[in-house]
Amino acid sequence: MIESPNLATPDDGHGEPRVPRRRGRLAIITGLVTVLAAAGLVQALPASASRTVTPFLPAPTGSQPVGTTSLYMKDTSRPDPWVPTVKYRELMVSLWYPAKSPGHKRAQYMTAKESELLLKDGKITTIPSDTLSKTRTNAFTDARPAGRGHSLPLVVLSPGHSKPRSELTGLAEELASRGYVVAAIDHTYENVATTFPDGRVTTCVTCEITKDKDWWAKLEKSRAADVSFVLDQLTGAHPKWKAAGLIDTSKIAMAGQSVGGASAVAAMLADSRLRAGIDMDGTVESILPASGLSRPFLFLGKPATYTPGKSTEAASWERVWTGLTGWKRWLLMTGAVHLSFTDLGVLVDQVGIDIGSDIAGARAMNITRRYVTAFFDQHLRGKPQPLLNKPSATYPEITFCSPQEKTCA
Repeated sequence: MIESPNLATPDDGHGEPRVPRRRGRLAIITGLVTVLAAAGLVQALPASASRTVTPFLPAPTGSQPVGTTSLYMKDTSRPDPWVPTVKYRELMVSLWYPAKSPGHKRAQYMTAKESELLLKDGKITTIPSDTLSKTRTNAFTDARPAGRGHSLPLVVLSPGHSKPRSELTGLAEELASRGYVVAAIDHTYENVATTFPDGRVTTCVTCEITKDKDWWAKLEKSRAADVSFVLDQLTGAHPKWKAAGLIDTSKIAMAGQSVGGASAVAAMLADSRLRAGIDMDGTVESILPASGLSRPFLFLGKPATYTPGKSTEAASWERVWTGLTGWKRWLLMTGAVHLSFTDLGVLVDQVGIDIGSDIAGARAMNITRRYVTAFFDQHLRGKPQPLLNKPSATYPEITFCSPQEKTCA
């Protein structure tokens, strides 16, 4: 569920290493592999392996162009949970949505300053500091939204600990191209760099905190509060987004990766507006009440961690599973690692870095997009998806697990 505060070092037990998400000049392969090799995560490559690469996110497969915008939100009802001297909670949120037509300005993946701080966090100094700000995306900034009033389902996305909201851009673009509004949250002080409209950049206070199970449960509850506040801001009487009238407030759900996925459980328990949830490779510390949770839920993870009966992380899913009284599935992606469920799986492949995955990043993204979209199409739009009922010859990497029998097939 957890990533380390350092880009290229192992985490503290719940997740996988964090690896930078891009390149554009010759030095990136050498620089990144040097750091990863020093951490024992990959084999060092010779200098001749370097090549010029411009990273890009695979194009979404839906029929609609994608627009995007960023929103600043300020919750004056509560102090910041990590910096108590800040008497309110500030959040940055990215929205993706179906657009009437492509815009003129393709959206930036992250800012140059965020790239600089992310590289500094990983102790990578051999490449230009703005390298990570150049990944090619598929969405257009402030493109005109498309859709009828109150017709578009809303999906909230939450990234892993210490990760920016941009790590789930590929999934967000896919959903938006298929008619969803998607809101990805930067959870302030839980990310190595969050940029606000006035130019301030906050850094990762929580990365320096000693963590145990109770702390992670607190983090999940804090993220649940962030999610509820964002829903208030998007669906309330005075919404922050000018096109918020397009949202169907009866069709709202959440997905996340690592602790962002684990937080979907806490968020659904706290907010009945969330009609369905997905946890992608996140160990859950929150405890379900005796009454359980009756809304649809999907676990999607990697076999090395979440095979039933094989680990303490899998045991956390088994504990939640017994309390899920509605539709539920436990799916594993053969060959995946923690980063395979984010953009990073794609981008590290493009720059030639081996993170130990036995599945190509582009293939993992394709599968993740397909199953996540199928889940939301079924449970928010009422369109039955046979893909979710049994293994598919098209996606043999996905196995269906039965926690009761401790089997996956």
